[in-house]
Amino acid sequence: MRAMIQNSYGPPEVFVLQEIATPSPGNKEILIRVHAAKVGPSDCAFRKGDPFMIKLLYGLSRPKFAIGGTELAGEVEAVGTEVKHFKVGDRVLGMSAKNFGAYAEYKCLSEKSPLAVIPDNITYEEAVGVCDGGATALTFLRDKAKLRKGQKVLINGASGAVGIYAVQLAKYYGAEVTGVCSAANEDLVRRAGADFVIDYTREDFTKADKAYDIVFDAVGKRSFSACKRVLTAKGIYLTTAPGLSILLQMIRTSLFRGKRAVFATAGLMQNKANLTFLMELANNRILNAVIDRRYPLEHLPDAHKYVETERKKGNVIIQF
Repeated sequence: MRAMIQNSYGPPEVFVLQEIATPSPGNKEILIRVHAAKVGPSDCAFRKGDPFMIKLLYGLSRPKFAIGGTELAGEVEAVGTEVKHFKVGDRVLGMSAKNFGAYAEYKCLSEKSPLAVIPDNITYEEAVGVCDGGATALTFLRDKAKLRKGQKVLINGASGAVGIYAVQLAKYYGAEVTGVCSAANEDLVRRAGADFVIDYTREDFTKADKAYDIVFDAVGKRSFSACKRVLTAKGIYLTTAPGLSILLQMIRTSLFRGKRAVFATAGLMQNKANLTFLMELANNRILNAVIDRRYPLEHLPDAHKYVETERKKGNVIIQF
């Protein structure tokens, strides 16, 4: 099979297209022929080994896993002898957050992995797009912030892969949503359901008078300290950006009843139920995929370069 191999940390050019052996599924595994994967900021961070925490977890001098990519969608090619819930020909969405491997034509996943059958009217690309940002947004808004109907939510980076699905999910749960993005993306964010849109190039939301029950920094650009003044008395600040400062703030704010800071390793918290739920929402057009660009597998470095411009809208998809 063809796979993009990374033997060192570094710029997008560290990816090299190689022919390697196609894996065989174990007794409790399924073999997926991959049709679509994605590239997002987290993939770029793993490629670079930055922040340093990544190297501590996945290899100090070189990546422990040479094939990157976490979210994938494809067709079941073969199943192990003990697999009970999937069969050859099933269209599936899967996540491989522990050992990656989506940037290859085939991937084996345990039947116990986060996996869901893709509805007939959802394409592989749409499925992996919704999973990309939707799973993260779901974990932060529903599970960590306990979002409730009528709450006021601000989403910074509302046009990105996480933000655009956070807008849609927040509206699904009945919140009043303010999206922060550039003026060029205002229409996109409003179509996703935002009640209000702030152009960050003209207005700093952290200096406004309005208060929010939840501030979700979906791009990791604004600190808890900066956002604290626009939180309600028991408001919650959410960020996708890992780091020592947010971990210390989480510990400190958890000791009191006031404003709280929250970070989560959302990719490691996914399960079958979450992916199935996202596919149900997509099937009912409550969640709609937003795909900016598509790249063939061999152009993976170009996809990474584009994501690092920080100008993408929604998802960047890898086609097989």
